[in-house]
Amino acid sequence: MEIRIGILNAPRELSFESSQSTDEITSAVTAALDGGASHIRLTDSKGSVYLVPTANLAYIELGSEESRRIGFVG
Repeated sequence: MEIRIGILNAPRELSFESSQSTDEITSAVTAALDGGASHIRLTDSKGSVYLVPTANLAYIELGSEESRRIGFVG
């Protein structure tokens, strides 16, 4: 699934693919925000780790979990 994160005072958004489900990401973000954590820890599909500061978080957009189709539709 594609994840896009907007960070305040940053000219570009952070965008990456993750193998985590929508529920896993939503619960991690909610727990971090409700618990007063300083960072949210997310992992992409290649194993890279992203630490996003919760104080500067503008938005998080979660894409669909469908795999992309390749080829022609007939």
